[in-house]
Amino acid sequence: MTSSAPVQQATSSPSAFDYLDLKAQFATIQDEIMEAIARVMRSQHFILGPEVSAFEEEIARLLEVPHAVACASGSDALVLALMALGIGSGDEVITSPFTFVATAGSIVRVGARPVFVDMDSSTFNMDPNNIDAAVTPRTKAIIPVHLFGLPAEMDSILEIARSRGLAVIEDAAQAIGASYKGRPVGNLGDLGCFSFFPSKNLGGAGDGGLVATGNDELAKKMRMLRVHGSRKKYHHELLGINSRLDALQAAILRVKLKRLPEWTLGRQARAERYRALFGQSGLGKQVRVPETPSEEYVHVYNQFTIRCAWRDELRTFLAARGIPSEIYYPLCLHMQPAFSYLGYTAGQFGVAERASREVLSLPVYPELRDSQQQAVVNAIAAFYDLQLLYSGAQSA
Repeated sequence: MTSSAPVQQATSSPSAFDYLDLKAQFATIQDEIMEAIARVMRSQHFILGPEVSAFEEEIARLLEVPHAVACASGSDALVLALMALGIGSGDEVITSPFTFVATAGSIVRVGARPVFVDMDSSTFNMDPNNIDAAVTPRTKAIIPVHLFGLPAEMDSILEIARSRGLAVIEDAAQAIGASYKGRPVGNLGDLGCFSFFPSKNLGGAGDGGLVATGNDELAKKMRMLRVHGSRKKYHHELLGINSRLDALQAAILRVKLKRLPEWTLGRQARAERYRALFGQSGLGKQVRVPETPSEEYVHVYNQFTIRCAWRDELRTFLAARGIPSEIYYPLCLHMQPAFSYLGYTAGQFGVAERASREVLSLPVYPELRDSQQQAVVNAIAAFYDLQLLYSGAQSA
């Protein structure tokens, strides 16, 4: 798909709406949230404690894992997982260049080196066919990302990892509630990492994260690592970090966790409606909508990400009409200045690089109205109608 076209001007629409309307979500649970906050305030127990323990138990049941270790953020969840595995200086960890910076940043934070492999063009997830060639004697782990809420192809990844003696850390920050072949993401590898950033499907009122695992020893180690490597106050068995989930966040997340299945269905319904609307629009040549590889993958749509021609011009056109959109992600990690020392160059991961020029994420939250979705698709159709007219005029 090309990336150059004239930008057609449009006037602002009075019906403009938000890319993610957290106020609409809050309105449905306000009383429960305020009571949960009041409960914590009455207790004056703000760090870890009963609220966090209860949240860990409840989410462990959802994820079908024995252990859930809450922490301060999704980024810290990845760091704690790597630390628990003993990964550090001189080690390599394989991951995708098409993801949020924290995935590779966590590898660097423990002193290891990120090694990127290209993605699959239809799923946005790591292509397992590229992993073997990236493994070296220094490789210690693979971090597949369940990007946008779609599980990665875990059977192939796990098979490679087991044959090579590598750990698997799932970056499930965008995918809570998703499943692969009947199993929730986060319990497929050795460890699964989640984020509760407010924009996530299960979002707090600030930062928060969690690591899920079926390994007793790793869980015990992470519980120490998150409190400066200590099990007993002022006695430090390990050199850890300060990464504790606040009780206020846990109390809020406990309220929201009960609604997560309902909200997931709402996102999936919105995604299906987009597919129907785009199918009726005749935009098949200009817009590619996300699809799941098979019924064995359950997508939870933290983002509904299309691939499209003239992406940047389209986004400008939509914004002028009050239609919100986001770009996840405009620059692959191997092209980011922060990772320039790794020595990668443009063109090494062509599939990911092309995606970064074509992706556009549309609003997909459960409270989105039918009329708003129709407005999104109508505006996109209007943009391509104008491009068609322009192309015709140029060739005349």
